[in-house]
Amino acid sequence: MRKLLYLTLSMALIAALTTYAMWAADRPVGHYLSDLRISLAVDQGTPADRGNLLGIQPELFPTDYQSPERLHRKLAAYLQKAQDQGLLNEKTIVVLPEHVGTWLMISGEKDELYQATTLKEAMNWLAVSNPLQFIRALISAEGGSRLDDAHLRMKAKKMAQNYQALFGGLAKEFRITLVAGSIVLPEPSVSDGTLKIGRGALYNSSVVFGRDGLPIGQPQRQMHPTFAGHDTVQAHSEHTINVVDTPAGRLGVLIGSDSWYPDNYRKLDDQGAQLVAVPAFVVGRGSWDQPWRGYKGQSTPSSVSLKAGELSEGQAWHRLTLSAQPSGSQTIAGMSVFLRGQFWDKGSAGQSFLSSNGQQFADGDARGARLLNLWL
Repeated sequence: MRKLLYLTLSMALIAALTTYAMWAADRPVGHYLSDLRISLAVDQGTPADRGNLLGIQPELFPTDYQSPERLHRKLAAYLQKAQDQGLLNEKTIVVLPEHVGTWLMISGEKDELYQATTLKEAMNWLAVSNPLQFIRALISAEGGSRLDDAHLRMKAKKMAQNYQALFGGLAKEFRITLVAGSIVLPEPSVSDGTLKIGRGALYNSSVVFGRDGLPIGQPQRQMHPTFAGHDTVQAHSEHTINVVDTPAGRLGVLIGSDSWYPDNYRKLDDQGAQLVAVPAFVVGRGSWDQPWRGYKGQSTPSSVSLKAGELSEGQAWHRLTLSAQPSGSQTIAGMSVFLRGQFWDKGSAGQSFLSSNGQQFADGDARGARLLNLWL
């Protein structure tokens, strides 16, 4: 009787594990509809032969990331609209927002993940659907939030491959220089023209792709991540800023709150940067108009007198970003581009803006996807 009971339990366990393995391996592709429309919100300057900075503020949702092909379709539609309006040329630099690459972590997942109501629920589905990858990532996880670290780390190799294929492919397809927003990866680096990952800490990083689709220089790592990412994303303590040559001039990239530090602009100027791209992201619907929360866990630069609560989040971004160039700076233009959309229960804020000759130009309407263009 006992042997029969053991046999029955063993068969039930085998059946349960087999069913779970089949379920976890199944990746059905659900029905997909996405708004491909985008409007030109700001068009500043006069066309010439010096090129232009073109910001794409996309409106993205989890289903846009169900496959790299879907995300390509949406971003390519935005670029095609820009091309139809005469905004793309051999000297165009296109800027995408912060974390546009990070959400590649949810590509190729089950419908239950995209249909979740909260981010926490979606991440639970991510772990349950990829048990072996999640366990391996959890073992090597670092920082104060090991679960968040594991979620970001578990598919990092594939994320890096998709990131380069997608954004490098767009750069080559439209023959543009592309600042590919940012992506969170462990110890990212470029070797022999390929974006690769390491085994160390996670960094929020941005890669610039040239018109041939290949990375230009090394990934720019974020130096001052806000407190929202402190438990998972490592600060780049070396405070290195990469300046790369593009057909439109020398370009530097400051990710998110790195653009709040006057010293970073001095470092850019020391390297002869003429253009500055700021991929950015502000979480929380309506937070753009709420009181600014200060440097969010980082020390306030001695040259900055602005205190938390004095201005709104949006006003603080305009006060601090792209406006701290040293006197005699070679920088002629900059652009700050924000990610918009809804990721489960996490909304977003931020209204993209550009800077030219000491003046700022912003889009006053944050609805829908937007293009912001600055002729150099």
